[in-house]
Amino acid sequence: MITQIYSIQSVEEALACAKAGADYIGLSIDTGFALPSQVSIETAKQIFDALEGKAKRVLICVTNSDEPLYEPVTYLKPDVIHLCGYDYYATPDFVKKIKGLCPGIEVLQAIGVEDESSIEQAIYYSKFCDTLILDSVDHNINGIGAAGFTNDWDIDRQIVEQSSCKVILAGGLSPDNVREAILKVRPWGVDSFTKTSDVFPDGTSRKNIEKVEAFVRNAKAAFEELNG
Repeated sequence: MITQIYSIQSVEEALACAKAGADYIGLSIDTGFALPSQVSIETAKQIFDALEGKAKRVLICVTNSDEPLYEPVTYLKPDVIHLCGYDYYATPDFVKKIKGLCPGIEVLQAIGVEDESSIEQAIYYSKFCDTLILDSVDHNINGIGAAGFTNDWDIDRQIVEQSSCKVILAGGLSPDNVREAILKVRPWGVDSFTKTSDVFPDGTSRKNIEKVEAFVRNAKAAFEELNG
């Protein structure tokens, strides 16, 4: 069972989140679409180098084709690539090619949970992706996720039960509701971005490390409770 924290913007934030116990730590770069809390590829390299051996490093990407992904993946060498766009989803050929370019990398495919049609979609992608992340959808945001509200946990639970791969639950998870979510959905992992960040008037955000610590602590306690 793992905890995942997004979206990191500095080495200091990354190391603080790792110290707080986050197992997977993610950041986003520009691969054709603007995302919240994006960093330059140079900053991404610094963060990933600092995190090596301390946490799994996740590269979050939105694109409308596979081509913009290969160069940054080859340069950054993330442990996980997270695809969360509306126009391009992982394919078996992409999974094969990206694993050839970056041996050991895992493919994490986002599923936007809006209704029960998401179940069939998730089952399909679970057949060749390493992990799914079930997230909420705000169509004003370029990618699936970062919406700040929860989705239907009953649908999420069905996806967890029927998928052929690991499943991470995301979407509006906070230190206050992560226990309930874990006990309800029984995912392999949980993810937080908006509810462990401080948002400023200009729309930028930074991680709130106290909230990260509480999220990780409460999530791990819930996983222990679930498996106790």
